[in-house]
Amino acid sequence: MDKLPLETQTLYAEMMEQLVAREAHRSMGHASGCFTTKDIKGASYYYFQYSDPGGVQRQVYIGRKSNELDRLVERYNAEREAFRVDEDHIRRLCAQLRAGGALITDTASARVIKSLAESGVFHLEGILLGTQAFTVLGNLLGVHWKRSAIKTHDIDIAGESKMRIALPNIRADIPKALESLEMGFIPVPPLNPKASSTSFKVRGNPLRVDFVTPETKQGENNPIFISRFNAAAQPLRFLDYLIDNPVKAAIVDGGGVLVNVPQPARFAFHKLIVSRERELTAHDKVEKDIMQTAQVISVLADERPGDLLLAWDELKRRGKGWIKRAEVGMSVINRSDPSVYKKTVELLGL
Repeated sequence: MDKLPLETQTLYAEMMEQLVAREAHRSMGHASGCFTTKDIKGASYYYFQYSDPGGVQRQVYIGRKSNELDRLVERYNAEREAFRVDEDHIRRLCAQLRAGGALITDTASARVIKSLAESGVFHLEGILLGTQAFTVLGNLLGVHWKRSAIKTHDIDIAGESKMRIALPNIRADIPKALESLEMGFIPVPPLNPKASSTSFKVRGNPLRVDFVTPETKQGENNPIFISRFNAAAQPLRFLDYLIDNPVKAAIVDGGGVLVNVPQPARFAFHKLIVSRERELTAHDKVEKDIMQTAQVISVLADERPGDLLLAWDELKRRGKGWIKRAEVGMSVINRSDPSVYKKTVELLGL
């Protein structure tokens, strides 16, 4: 694990500012496409032409040409030019970040995450989890993780069954967003044939998208349909701790994508806990859990110890069972990375 150069960290901060500002000032110009006209029986009609995430060209009828629609088109073209300038700047920043050693999200995963973002998933409190989030957290914390800890083809998205703040008439159709990519995503059949699928996979390819939500009743296994995503999610124990108060971050590929990810300290402690819950056959996943935890804790203990203390205080409020699992996980870290274990134990007063 190495620190990213200060110049790279500064570039990432600048890209985050650009993405957050773009999100806060979304306008017509953000819509990808162009207005076109068709002459039908002596009259002109406006259509909006665009390509969906799968590259298929579509046209939407707008209306008969008029002074009002002419002004709308003029406004779109003006805002589109301003948006293009912003997009070009973000692409240049991504190229500089790549050259500066930032962690890059693989092309296929980035394409899927971008499609989900454009559908509104992260605007509707969706949260990127797993190793994809771990990659993002590296750039956010200004470090380059060990490559062996970031190999994955899974994209995990979490969301509460209900939003904290209701946004009427706003939906993100996840199955449609995946289908429009034309990458071959199909629902993974659940073990219970009467239950809804919570996963989508590309046949013959390791790329997979899983949707999860916090368990509200102990032992709950049946998928929960989340209407704002038009998709079902698998309930998981301990997930509520992980996704509480997420932070904004960005994936880096050819262009930045703004996403929500867990707080780094909660990410680390949650990994400790779930590593104790995995089956004996999941040795590789347990090893990756511990490796990722050790790296995140090492950075936070040196540079943001208060984050660890706050996340640990919240974990302790969850009960003795949570503490025991985390402490057992820490003992495993002691075997693989005694220095990280020592400074964590001293910091937390264990």
